[in-house]
Amino acid sequence: MMRTISAYIGLLLLLMVTSCQQRERLAEENAVYYWRTDFRLDSTERAFLSLYNINKVYCRYFDVVMSEEQGPIPNATITFSDSLPTGVEIIPTIYITEDCMHQEPKGLAEKLVKRIQQMNETNDIKGVQEIQIDCDYTSKSRKVYYQFLKEVKATWKQRLSTTIRLHQLSMEEPPVDYGALMLYNTGDPRKWTERNPILDARDVYPYVKRLDDYPLPLAAAYPVFSWLRVIQGVNIEHTVEADEIIKVKQMVEKERKDLCHAIITYHLDKENINRYKPETYEEIFHH
Repeated sequence: MMRTISAYIGLLLLLMVTSCQQRERLAEENAVYYWRTDFRLDSTERAFLSLYNINKVYCRYFDVVMSEEQGPIPNATITFSDSLPTGVEIIPTIYITEDCMHQEPKGLAEKLVKRIQQMNETNDIKGVQEIQIDCDYTSKSRKVYYQFLKEVKATWKQRLSTTIRLHQLSMEEPPVDYGALMLYNTGDPRKWTERNPILDARDVYPYVKRLDDYPLPLAAAYPVFSWLRVIQGVNIEHTVEADEIIKVKQMVEKERKDLCHAIITYHLDKENINRYKPETYEEIFHH
């Protein structure tokens, strides 16, 4: 009997290891988000792309928001006053508010893909091979959102990714090629005097044990931005110390080693570039 149990446990462990080995490993690459409404790069931003071998820019094309009269509609569409350097891939990224997924958004996937294709054609953007969808879906909206992703994938017929927030690690993985793990906006903004709402290792820690079991390939996205808020008439600026970013990076990579392969920073901006020393960026983008 003991031999049977031991054999069963051994087989189970072997299956777990095999499953881990079969999970796709993303290629080693550095990337940034671009989250402004006009695509225009200054010399500092172009130098940053070159210096840190950035080969992907996840560019927010537009948002999708809920209208009481029309349902989900596009909002805050980007304009292109500039182009990317040669060799840098652009990934159209669409932010969708969670309330758009409270009921089935019929026809939205086809409209979204068509709009992206039209924007690419209008702005002479060629070679686009991937779309990313950003949505803070919950257990209430998950099923509708996952069905929406399937429809986007079927319409787009190329690579599709989505953002993954820490609380979403407890859910079934979405039907995409990989996820971008958002290691920012991790805290409660109402408790800003206790912890940094942008990133605090103490808020990340409870989710770390879920990382290695999560079956979807993951890139890791880190914050380099600041957040200015007015609280009771006083300007409060939140920024993340470089040591905290590196602490979180080391913590998640210790639990799941492949998180060091694909690295993204949020987001590309001259002020954000100048906020940290070069050695900080070298450590963030270290594989």
